[in-house]
Amino acid sequence: MKLKTLLSSIVLVCLLLAGGRSLHAASAPAPKFHVIAIAEKGGIHQPFVDAAKIWLNKLAAENNFTIDYIENTDKIDDAFLAKYQLFIQLNYPPYNWTPTAAAAFERYIDQGKGGWIGFHHATLLGDFDGTHIWPWFSDFMGGIRFTSYIPDFADGTVTVEDTNSPLMKGVAKQFQVSKEEWYTWSKSPRPNVHVLATVDENSYKPDTMIKMGGDHPVIWTNEHKKARNVYIFMGHHPDLFENEAYTTIFRNAIFWASSK
Repeated sequence: MKLKTLLSSIVLVCLLLAGGRSLHAASAPAPKFHVIAIAEKGGIHQPFVDAAKIWLNKLAAENNFTIDYIENTDKIDDAFLAKYQLFIQLNYPPYNWTPTAAAAFERYIDQGKGGWIGFHHATLLGDFDGTHIWPWFSDFMGGIRFTSYIPDFADGTVTVEDTNSPLMKGVAKQFQVSKEEWYTWSKSPRPNVHVLATVDENSYKPDTMIKMGGDHPVIWTNEHKKARNVYIFMGHHPDLFENEAYTTIFRNAIFWASSK
């Protein structure tokens, strides 16, 4: 009898524990949204990507959303993208995409199936690694083409132009960015996009001859697309995640772009 009683008690405890876990699972709120981030692998941007993942994972846990990572475009098609409300291009360049992935991404943006945030390398538009420029992506970014960058880096002052944008909530009118490459493009994207912030080329330290020549947007959104989207140029060094203005913009962008 004692053995039977012991076994009955063990079974009862197991049932109670299982029931408790089921109740907890049932009461846990569903994620608010799902994010997919395509992250550049290896190379000089790996430290930035690693820091971004730590920051993003913490933000996701604190705010009840999910985030998955991929390092190439092999999985991307319409069905894959349909699972996500936000696509983050974490320094991944706009070339060497599979034709299926490129076509699905264009529909995702053109038809407003989800939001998009692009960083830094996302405007490396041109003929690279045996590939040709992606015309749709160039138009998406305002019709620009990459021309040069500051290889030795420079500090610069970023000025917020649209202080009323939800993307700039809580951000000072001006803030400093250290050790950035400051790409130049064939022209300013301004005529084709809504510029949110620019870098003052006269503020570069050390000074450099590699400049746009005046108007140099670094954060913008293309309002001609149905998808909520924002491009943030800065994204070379991991210490950007110690920059409060930068992380505030990143955070704002996630919650803005993930909602329709």
